[in-house]
Amino acid sequence: MQPDTPNNNHTHKIRRLEVTDISKGFIELLRQLTVCDSVSETQFQDRFQELVTEGDNHVICVIEDENTGMIIATGSIFIEKKFIRNCGMVGHIEDVVVDVSARGMNLGKKMIDFLTAHAESVGCYKVILDCSSENKAFYEKCGFNQKEIQMVKYFS
Repeated sequence: MQPDTPNNNHTHKIRRLEVTDISKGFIELLRQLTVCDSVSETQFQDRFQELVTEGDNHVICVIEDENTGMIIATGSIFIEKKFIRNCGMVGHIEDVVVDVSARGMNLGKKMIDFLTAHAESVGCYKVILDCSSENKAFYEKCGFNQKEIQMVKYFS
């Protein structure tokens, strides 16, 4: 993990999600990104334990403001194992969000850098993500290039 980073008299700690983060605003933060229905403490604990068994293949990171104890940014990466590229691996970055009150402090870039470094450290040959057109410039500043087209099919 990266060391603490002071920013405007706040200390921001990048670390892996902990089971106690449900009480630090983690679910509320995800609601700033997308639909995130109510998650009970039991549901959270069950999903957390399931993800822990994935080890470095599925990592959810958070940035905690150590002055307030609240989670102010999050992002995740999961590793896809492939047969192509000599049984290579691809990192998929997902669910990146910075709390509206903490935007403009480079926390999003720190999160992307952290997740990208994780993908490289486990041997991925590339890391990919999907984003809205509004966020394209941000990800380009993080070193990503637009490639191809994203498609989706939702199930009810």
